[in-house]
Amino acid sequence: MAYGKTSSREVIMSVCVVCLGVGLATVSDPEISSNISGLLVGFGSVIATSLYQIWAGSIQKELSLGSMQLLHEYIPLAALMLGLIVVVLEPLGVASRAPGTIFGYEYTFLAIFAILLSAVLGLLVNLSTFLVIGATSSLTYNVVGHVKTVIILTGGVFFFGDTISSKKMMGIGLAMVGIVWYSQIKLKEARSSLPLKVSSTK
Repeated sequence: MAYGKTSSREVIMSVCVVCLGVGLATVSDPEISSNISGLLVGFGSVIATSLYQIWAGSIQKELSLGSMQLLHEYIPLAALMLGLIVVVLEPLGVASRAPGTIFGYEYTFLAIFAILLSAVLGLLVNLSTFLVIGATSSLTYNVVGHVKTVIILTGGVFFFGDTISSKKMMGIGLAMVGIVWYSQIKLKEARSSLPLKVSSTK
């Protein structure tokens, strides 16, 4: 609405199928009815994330920035913001260094390695976010994100022995139908926007 962009009816229907499938596969009725505050926080995070992704994509296209350029501008601000949040919300343990505080935590080699690996993976996630949004759109990025959700759910079944109910299986199948449908629509749109090749004979 803010940028005056619309999607075709087919795109909207395919995304609805994806969302319905992911919802069936991941959300259970008791969770919704017994945890209203969690539901509200979830809706808030969806709104905040969508605004962030749309803003990042529009800025990237408006300023003709590459994903690395946008990441270079974004990381210092994000680090400053998160640093302030940590100081306010996390127990620091400056005076007592009690267990469960930042300064009271025992930083072993394995713990430091896990923290650094997590930081590198977070950087790669942000980079991939800007790459996909810059090349396509925020909507496509979210459909790709749902592919990741489907992989996680099916991977849990095959590699970790998670049980899969008929409802979850139906949700995964429905999500994949929507993802393939969306991909086909986008492929058709990309092909129709290509310039026609004019063959010339000598």
